[in-house]
Amino acid sequence: MTNFFILEQMLRDMSSVSSLYRPSEFWEICSKRLIKELTAEGMENFRSLPASLGFFVPTYSYPLYLSDKKRYAPVKDAIDKIVAPKKLFTMRLDDLLEGKIHALSDYRAFMASSSAKHPYTDRISESNTGSPIEQFEFDGRMFSRSFLNYLLGLNFLKKNISDQKINTILEIGGGFGTLGEVLLGDERNDCFYIDIDIPPLAYVSYWYLKSIFGHEAIGGYDDLRTKDLLEISDLRKKYRALTLCSWQFPQLRGKIDLFVNFISFQEMEPDIVENYCSHVIALSPEFILLRNLKEGKRKKDKAHSIGVVNPILGEDYDNYLPGYRLIASDTTVFGFRTEDGFHSELRLYQRY
Repeated sequence: MTNFFILEQMLRDMSSVSSLYRPSEFWEICSKRLIKELTAEGMENFRSLPASLGFFVPTYSYPLYLSDKKRYAPVKDAIDKIVAPKKLFTMRLDDLLEGKIHALSDYRAFMASSSAKHPYTDRISESNTGSPIEQFEFDGRMFSRSFLNYLLGLNFLKKNISDQKINTILEIGGGFGTLGEVLLGDERNDCFYIDIDIPPLAYVSYWYLKSIFGHEAIGGYDDLRTKDLLEISDLRKKYRALTLCSWQFPQLRGKIDLFVNFISFQEMEPDIVENYCSHVIALSPEFILLRNLKEGKRKKDKAHSIGVVNPILGEDYDNYLPGYRLIASDTTVFGFRTEDGFHSELRLYQRY
């Protein structure tokens, strides 16, 4: 069973920090559920646990299909009676329900938009660390939805910038560390990755990345907790990646090439996002890559117990990022147009 001493230390320390670095309205409930489940079940199967799947491990499959296929059996049986040939239809329906059709669509978009530019992504294959409930094999490589989301995001980045190298990347809210796995998975990239998050996610990404790349390669909260200043150039000499807690962000000094946020900003309140953006700007990234709901996250109300008070929209980022201009945005190819009208948009900013 996993030793959660580091997570417990994170939680104790978080109790005394500013509300700007603690869970937002949305994540206050989510964090409690995650902590309860992770500490009860351990980390070895975290990518298959219900709370993880609900909050930070995205899947392509229809709700509960992989964990309870019997609930979809009546639908399949009813359609089988009127559609022939039955076997071919069942195969196609299974591919739809388990998410393979959507995953293949994203994989095709990834392959069609790939280029031989840094950071390289043509050799990497996702690990099975954390026992993922959903993973697809295409051309001998393994992919999850999280993995393909980031691969498409990187292709969007490379499509819209020159051939300059992106070596130092900082992310806020990196989930279980997928972007770090992508960047560090090919040594040609020579990347240094920093992930900043609230617990328990800061702990999950630390556990995940050190399980893949080794304990010595990843600097975590227990290594850097007592440091007043975190010099990026010095830390890069010792580690390949860092996983820090949110309140350590102001201690970072130096320069980064790229800042990334996929989805988590949309789950925060505006004052929290604006504060994070001010610290991002202080590190002078050349590019800022965001993935946000174009219409904003659903609001918390009587019908929805989990939601935000004030949704973050694209124009909010324009205001929070002085000195940067929006150079590209996309929802259809690299993002995702949804059935419910909350479309996932990629936004790329460049420094003036």
